Amino acid sequence: MKTILFQGDSITDAGRARETTDPAWLMGSGYPTVVSAALGIQNPGEYAFYNRGISGNRIVDVYARIKNDIINLKPDYMSLLIGVNDVWHEDRQNGVDAEKFEKVYRMLIEEILEALPNIKLILLGAFVTHGWELDSRYDTFRAEVAKRAEAAKRIANDFGFPYVDLQSAFDAACEKAPADYWTLEGVHPTAQGHGIITTEWLKAFEEIR
Repeated sequence: MKTILFQGDSITDAGRARETTDPAWLMGSGYPTVVSAALGIQNPGEYAFYNRGISGNRIVDVYARIKNDIINLKPDYMSLLIGVNDVWHEDRQNGVDAEKFEKVYRMLIEEILEALPNIKLILLGAFVTHGWELDSRYDTFRAEVAKRAEAAKRIANDFGFPYVDLQSAFDAACEKAPADYWTLEGVHPTAQGHGIITTEWLKAFEEIR
């Protein structure tokens, strides 16, 4: 059985259980659960799923737990969605600037590949929409999040892994329905927003499975 690891911040965390080592137990209300349901129905018994997203994480936080929450799990596949908190946490003077974000992100990927040379990765770009949390500073916030997404894309291209442009996917969705249909406040997806991530995730997975 091959293992799939979902890694990231609150968008990945989505209220997952912490009090169990069973990878299938309460993986949260977000896209990891929906992806695991879709793949599990299509491929019964072929995959085990782990969600190790942690709410509030920045790239430096994921890097700090690389051993326990990535390498020690020995996943065959891993996706990473990170970047919005690196911007958002600057509200409390604790963000990660774009240059450092890319440097640490690249170190993370290099060290994962050194420890797990056969792992296959999917890198997802951070995104935002309009919403009550961001509208007073939307243009600036979006521009900064875009820098982190562009860094993830460069790294994916450099290492030959799929990159998922979630910003474009959410922008397209917002042409069909208002932003608050897709995100709660501009950052955290609704059920339908998690559906967007699931759809794009599964497309990328088909490239590497």
